[in-house]
Amino acid sequence: MKKCLRIFISLFFVVFVSLLVRAENIHFNDEIYKLKQPDKILKSNIEENEYYKDSENSNQWTSKIKILYYPEVNNPLKYSNETDKKIESDNKCVLLKFIQNKKKDIALISYLENVTQNNQNYFVYNIVKFEKHPKKGMMELQFSKKYLVSSKQEILKMVEELKNINNDYMERLVISPIPPIVTK
Repeated sequence: MKKCLRIFISLFFVVFVSLLVRAENIHFNDEIYKLKQPDKILKSNIEENEYYKDSENSNQWTSKIKILYYPEVNNPLKYSNETDKKIESDNKCVLLKFIQNKKKDIALISYLENVTQNNQNYFVYNIVKFEKHPKKGMMELQFSKKYLVSSKQEILKMVEELKNINNDYMERLVISPIPPIVTK
């Protein structure tokens, strides 16, 4: 009996610890993203969590996931429309796709952004999901992937890849639940 109890307690502890670890990890596209900056507060009480692959961080990354909580925004569709207008008016961005599900209060936007950092040009591919928070406010889930481009051939290769992955990634984000914000 004591042996069974020890095994049960050990299994319970292993399962509990693995659940805690998983709460701070996000699995997307066969990659594991780990929480690196919990509960960063931005302007207007917006809370943010940033997730990176193991060897990456906010200064050095190839892809990342961000979760934001907007306690004061109650209409994700209106907010996504405003975001769409900002993207379309920004000459460094190209809107790829914008969809809304009015019945579920969910919107998704995918776009490409031209960024210069450390004298290198990048394109950052972004997909953003906007969703009503179950209690109050709005949640945002953002996947970003960085492409270093130094030639026309690399740009064409990136465009071809984006044509192949954009719809698939958007579908994955649409069905993915947005994890809650992790606080310190």
